[in-house]
Amino acid sequence: MEIHLENIGRRFNKEWIFKDIHFSFESGRSYAILGPNGSGKSTLMQILSAALNPSSGKISYRHQDKNIDPDDLYRYLSISAPYMELIEDFSLSEMIDFHFSIKSYAPGLDKQGLMDLCQFGPVRSRTLRFFSSGMKQRVKLLLSVCSDSPILFLDEPTSNLDAEGIAWYRDIVQRYRADRLLIVCSNQEHEYDFCDQLLRLSDYK
Repeated sequence: MEIHLENIGRRFNKEWIFKDIHFSFESGRSYAILGPNGSGKSTLMQILSAALNPSSGKISYRHQDKNIDPDDLYRYLSISAPYMELIEDFSLSEMIDFHFSIKSYAPGLDKQGLMDLCQFGPVRSRTLRFFSSGMKQRVKLLLSVCSDSPILFLDEPTSNLDAEGIAWYRDIVQRYRADRLLIVCSNQEHEYDFCDQLLRLSDYK
């Protein structure tokens, strides 16, 4: 999978958040988009995922030597972000069933494997509304990282995670990032220190 940005910019009203980004992303590599809060990291991720149009420039997608229409990009990606919601009336089991009615499991995984990866023990039978914020974040990460998608977007992936949860995050990402295009939006080094390339939004103001 490849994503190519040509002079991408985004503004709100007359103020440019970032501009003139010329950059390429490709499968098998991990990238970190860096910047302080409010710098536009999540905005750029939404542009990359075709959820938001840029104000200027051009973005293109290729997979297995074929151009991908932005309207079809959702088929090729998984995403975890703090602003995404879970269906809180579901149990963990029901949430997994719902998610994987749309997505496929990563190779070697199945429902029981995902339930075990959560490491929740008996509390996993509760409905999600009774999960702690850290448990909900683990569920979001689990569903995205363990989907069979060539692109994986992670926005502030350790939000609400304690030290044990951060170690858990790093472990599952290392297990399931091979041969994928991984993009992490972050301002915390422990979330991205394994990434091959860094894109600093401060360079595009």
